[in-house]
Amino acid sequence: MKLFPWLRPQGPSLDGEQQSRVQQLPAPSPLDERTLREQRWVVVDLETSGLNLNRDLVLSIGAVVIEDGAIDFAQQFERTLHRSQQKVSPSVLIHGLGPSAIAAGCDPAEALLDFMEFVGDSPLLAFHAPFDQHMLTRALKDSLGYRLQHTFLDVADIAPLLCPQAHFREAGLDDWINHFRLQVGERHHASADALATAELALILFSRARQQQIHSPLNLQQRLSQWKRRQQSPAF
Repeated sequence: MKLFPWLRPQGPSLDGEQQSRVQQLPAPSPLDERTLREQRWVVVDLETSGLNLNRDLVLSIGAVVIEDGAIDFAQQFERTLHRSQQKVSPSVLIHGLGPSAIAAGCDPAEALLDFMEFVGDSPLLAFHAPFDQHMLTRALKDSLGYRLQHTFLDVADIAPLLCPQAHFREAGLDDWINHFRLQVGERHHASADALATAELALILFSRARQQQIHSPLNLQQRLSQWKRRQQSPAF
């Protein structure tokens, strides 16, 4: 006899079709020696109810695809997630997602399934990727019981790695947009921020090739080396 069955964690409630879709999601492909141009990248941005990694929720997902060395405007993704009990928070002043928009959003499980089918086996790019990766990982676990294992690369780290002459300290996306004089019509909206990040990534991929970084794997290795140097104590 099992005591206290109510203490066992309950998994997400998925119907048969949703369970089948989760099982059919492709395994992520590791970064390899194909060229940066040949790699399909999914550039993602999340809007959330706040910045608390353990309490706040994903409210919307925006993503675009870089493929064949360009942004493929035929491959874009945008979903607002339904959150029935979401209270108004200060973050609404940034992303503009009020209670009515959130109440009219998609079922979180369906939205997240749609997104992971859109991602496929591709690696992900984001600006300040650790935050997006953590929030997306938690959302997928809570809504789908799915463990995210896709590679995330942080454009906020790639930029100073490849452009040390910029002399930015903890630069934000707006700083790099201004540095490269990108014409961005909208900000603080998941799809718009994903597009701005993708435009920045294309500039950085060009800089990478000039610095003899030709493959996604090589870029990941150089980025890891750079981050270790950044974290090493200066003598």
